[in-house]
Amino acid sequence: MIHNILKDKPTKLFLGITAFFVANALIAECIGGKIFSLEKLFGMDPSNFTIFGQSGLAFNLTCGVLLWPLEFVITDIVNEYYGPRAVRRISYTAVVLIAYAFIMFYLAMNIPPADFWITSRQENGIPNMQNAFGGIFGQGMWIILGSMTAFLVSQIVDVTVFHRIKKATGEKWIWLRATGSTLISQLVDSFVVLFIAFKIGNGWSWQLVLAICLVNYLYKFTMAIILTPLIYLIEGQIDKYLGKETAHNMKQAAMGKGSE
Repeated sequence: MIHNILKDKPTKLFLGITAFFVANALIAECIGGKIFSLEKLFGMDPSNFTIFGQSGLAFNLTCGVLLWPLEFVITDIVNEYYGPRAVRRISYTAVVLIAYAFIMFYLAMNIPPADFWITSRQENGIPNMQNAFGGIFGQGMWIILGSMTAFLVSQIVDVTVFHRIKKATGEKWIWLRATGSTLISQLVDSFVVLFIAFKIGNGWSWQLVLAICLVNYLYKFTMAIILTPLIYLIEGQIDKYLGKETAHNMKQAAMGKGSE
């Protein structure tokens, strides 16, 4: 029985997608503590613009945003072939495992370190490895709560918008439902995480929250457009792997589930 399940192509595909989805989300959370300059990445001087009365703004983003757009691409692919229930399943799985990872990080940070390890990297400019370890893996609880809440809410928004567009357009215009749902859900994601982590958690002003939200969303908006052709490329490969008939039947079943 198990052998037959593992030979089933739709099942193998779903397992592979789920594994990548969870791993990508966890990596994004882990590297999200580093802030980078998008302008410097392309060899330009940092911008200095004003939004909502907040001056001196630039495209300073967390490294996590480099990977999060892929999560929404994967969401749209799962939505297309497996329906909204599958999207919710992989989203809940990702959140549970991310929460588990942060619990393990917290425990690891609080385990007493070996004396020699604390000073083991001083020659590399790291005076205290315990502090460095805690600085990398330790994030504020408000940031963790905001990130996971934003992820879940934006996933629900994405799947809802995706299927409403798909009901109206059928199997054509993949770009419209994929890009449209991503643009709306990314706006929600940007706002929710900043609202919880920094408005509630750190007392930021509304002007600052909205200004940073807009800066982040401009990047995510651009990436959503750029990654649209990737949807077609992935769907083409999946259709080839599954076979046209199986792929078509799965898409039809996914639409049926969406109307339940």
